[in-house]
Amino acid sequence: MFVPETLIAALEELTAEYERAKVDPIFRAELDALLRDFAGRPTPLYFANRLTNALGGARIYLKREDLLHTGAHKINNALGQILLARRMGKQRIIAETGAGQHGVATATVAARFGCECVIYMGAVDMERQALNVARMRFLGAEVVAVNAGQATLKEAINEAMRDWVTNVRTTHYILGSALGSHPYPMMVRDFQRVIGVETRRQILEREERLPDLLVACVGGGSNAIGLFHPFLNDADVRMIGVEAGGEGIRAGKHAARFQGGKLGVLQGTRTFVLTDDDGQIQLTHSVSAGLDYAAIGPEHSYLRDSGRIEYTFATDGEALAAFRRLAETEGIIPALETAHAIAHVIKIAPEMPQDQLIVVNCSGRGDKDVSQAAAHFGL
Repeated sequence: MFVPETLIAALEELTAEYERAKVDPIFRAELDALLRDFAGRPTPLYFANRLTNALGGARIYLKREDLLHTGAHKINNALGQILLARRMGKQRIIAETGAGQHGVATATVAARFGCECVIYMGAVDMERQALNVARMRFLGAEVVAVNAGQATLKEAINEAMRDWVTNVRTTHYILGSALGSHPYPMMVRDFQRVIGVETRRQILEREERLPDLLVACVGGGSNAIGLFHPFLNDADVRMIGVEAGGEGIRAGKHAARFQGGKLGVLQGTRTFVLTDDDGQIQLTHSVSAGLDYAAIGPEHSYLRDSGRIEYTFATDGEALAAFRRLAETEGIIPALETAHAIAHVIKIAPEMPQDQLIVVNCSGRGDKDVSQAAAHFGL
C-alpha cells in the first residue's frame, strides 16, 4: 500500500469487506447471476479455422470476451466491485479509463444499480475513443477530461485518486485493472479469473487436453491475469503476455515496461515502471489507449521475475496489421489492445507443430478503434 494516509482506512475497509464477501454464498450467487444474465457469461471458446489455416501451424482458439455486454472483459470486475460498493453503503462511484471500455463498464453497472458515476479520462484518450465517451454519457455518467501531463491513463488515475481522497466516505473507486494498492490487484485478478476458469473447462471439452500456449495483451494486466491465473500450476502450459511496443523500444515511444523498465512505485503499487535515470516517470506511447501506461500490475512483475510467464511486445504497426488480418480472415474486428496479442500469435503460430493448441484472449471488440484504424489504412 503506497498511498496517502487518508486512503488507508478506505483500503482497509475494502479489504475487510472483500474478504467477507468472497466467502459469502449470497454475494457469490448474486455475482454469478449478474455475470450470466446481465453480462452474458460464459463466453465462447472459438476455433479460428481460417487464421489457423492461413498461418499453417498450431491450432488457434479465441476466448471471446469481446462478446460480453459492453464489449470487453472489464464488465467482470465492474460487476464484482459494484456489489462490494453496495455492501459498504457507497452510492457514488468513480473510475479512471484509458480506452474507455472500463469507463463504459463502470457507467453500465452504476446505471444498473442507480449510483452516481464520475469517470476520469485523459483528453487525448477522449479524442481517440470518442465513441466510448458518448456511450458513458448516454449511461448517465459524468466524463471529466484530464488535461494535465500527457493527458492519458496515468493522469486519469491521478485525478480519480484525488477525488477519492476528497470524498472517501461516500465514494467507491472501481479501479479497472490489476494495478494500484492492495487489495485491488488481488481483487481484480479474482473477479477476472472467470476467464481462465471457463477456458480450462471449454478446452478440455473440445480437445480433451490443456492448451500448449496462452497469449494475452498486457496493459495493467487484468485480462491477462484473468486468463493465466487458473493455469499457473500447470507446468506444461506456456504463457506469454504482450505489451505495447509503440513506435519501437525508445524512450517515450512505447509502453513495454519489461523492456527497460525499473522497479519503482507508481499510483499505489511497487512494480516495474518506465522511468528515466533520475526516477522520473517517462512518457509512453501506444496506438492502443488501453495499453498506454507506464507501470504494469505487480503480480505480472512477480510472475515475470519467477520465470513462470514470458513477456514480449508488439509494435503499433504489427498490432494494426493484426487488427486487419483477424477481421479479414475470421470476421472478428478486435480491439487494438487485443490486436497486440493477435500480432504475437501471427509470429509464433507458424513455428509451432500443427497438433499444438494456442488460446488467445480476445479481450475486447474493436468498434471503438475503427475510425483510428481506418485513418491509418486510408479507408
